[in-house]
Amino acid sequence: MKTTKEKLNFSIINLDKSSGPTSFTVSEYVKKQLGLGKTSHFGTLDPKVTGVLPVALGRACKLTGFFLGHDKEYVGILHTHKEQDMEKLQEIINKNFTGKIKQLPPIKSRVKRAVREREVKRFELIEQDGKDILFIAEVEGGTYIRKLCSDLGDMIGGAHMLELRRVRAGIFSEEDKLVDLNEFTDAVEEYKSGQEEKLLGMLTSGEEVIKEIFPIVEVKKQALKQLLTGKPLFKK
Repeated sequence: MKTTKEKLNFSIINLDKSSGPTSFTVSEYVKKQLGLGKTSHFGTLDPKVTGVLPVALGRACKLTGFFLGHDKEYVGILHTHKEQDMEKLQEIINKNFTGKIKQLPPIKSRVKRAVREREVKRFELIEQDGKDILFIAEVEGGTYIRKLCSDLGDMIGGAHMLELRRVRAGIFSEEDKLVDLNEFTDAVEEYKSGQEEKLLGMLTSGEEVIKEIFPIVEVKKQALKQLLTGKPLFKK
């Protein structure tokens, strides 16, 4: 049976980032609150963007690389600079901004500014209110939604992203133990006073995550020595 400290050192917490702080700031806050040596987040959100921000704790940081390329899903508001017919605009999107696309990262980004290919699996307009259009987008990891909106704007006389919320990042979504920072802070205070149930309930163990992204093979206890010393195992 793992201790609470061991669980905290190999888990992920699915945070609901608010508008304002950077993803790094949120990750650092979690690290200091829990007294951990290391934390890392899965996929950076711009300061003004809200939503799903999984933060890996301790040893679980080693899993981060397996999630960075996973699909992301967003809900946002596109503001067009001119009145648009939503059906015609959807046709432009379907023709130019779905499937495999070429995208140049924005100037303010952490990656090298070079054209790269990304897949847009869904870019659907949902509802219109004047020049503001609600949309949902499901994209390959590393796709910039703000750039997607501005590139669309170049074709229609101008447009930009007004608001954005991430509702899914890989296997983590709004339905999976989503926790805001206030709830997290309250849970940490309870944990420090000896009540750990609330904090533990917010965690997804590293083992659970691994089971979600990799096929699982059960090994008998007597075969562990062979496995750890690099000897071949045979399926019966």
